[in-house]
Amino acid sequence: MKSFKFLTFALAFFTLSASYAQDASESVTDEELRKYAVVMDSVDHMSKNLLETITELVMSNDQISAARYNDLNKIIDDEAKLKEAEATPEEIAAVKEVVKRKEEETAKIQEIFMTLATEYVGAATYNKVKKALGSDPDTKTRYEAILAELTKDNSN
Repeated sequence: MKSFKFLTFALAFFTLSASYAQDASESVTDEELRKYAVVMDSVDHMSKNLLETITELVMSNDQISAARYNDLNKIIDDEAKLKEAEATPEEIAAVKEVVKRKEEETAKIQEIFMTLATEYVGAATYNKVKKALGSDPDTKTRYEAILAELTKDNSN
């Protein structure tokens, strides 16, 4: 009788464990994935727009070439290296203007991202989806399909 109870308990435990493992991978709904995808797609779109804006600012600036901008941008906060590179005040001002714009726009994107993640998706759901995407291949596959569909719809 004791072994029967143990066997029943063991079967119930393994059934619950398998059920829990399955529920863990299915705990993220398609709607949660869709909302997460909307946020990530929006942030990606804003980031691409920012990159285009920064590129345009650099390319259209008559004070500095794109190559010179790239060189000076790496050392813009190091006075000694700027002097060594013989950076002119105009070049330094041009780089700092672009850096300032990039920082301002990045801060806006971060604020929008936080708002969308907390208010549209929900902080707990956002974290749950992010964790599932990193640990559950099935959830990641579902997410990628939803994101691809969303991206396709947005490009039309």
